[in-house]
Amino acid sequence: MNTGTNQAKIDFSEVDIVTNYLKVLSNPDRLKILCVLVEGELNVQKIEESTDIHQPTLSQQLTVLRKNNMVSTRREGKQIFYQVSDPRILTIMQTLHQLYCAA
Repeated sequence: MNTGTNQAKIDFSEVDIVTNYLKVLSNPDRLKILCVLVEGELNVQKIEESTDIHQPTLSQQLTVLRKNNMVSTRREGKQIFYQVSDPRILTIMQTLHQLYCAA
């Protein structure tokens, strides 16, 4: 480890934000939801079919994702569509896919 005086200081200003993201992502249901939303926008019915997460759990987890600004919604008639709204989440999900899901 380099302990010289020229070493750049580590910036810990974002630690709380990163910790919160990791807490949200650590829930299996929320992780499944984000996995299916990486491919694009889906309505609640398609998310339920793709993840096998049923009401009211699905609504609760979508609310957590929305409150943490990880997904956004769009209403079309009676249907609500969800999509990943934070590009950092897309990067995290793509990295997780490469590490754990790629053949």
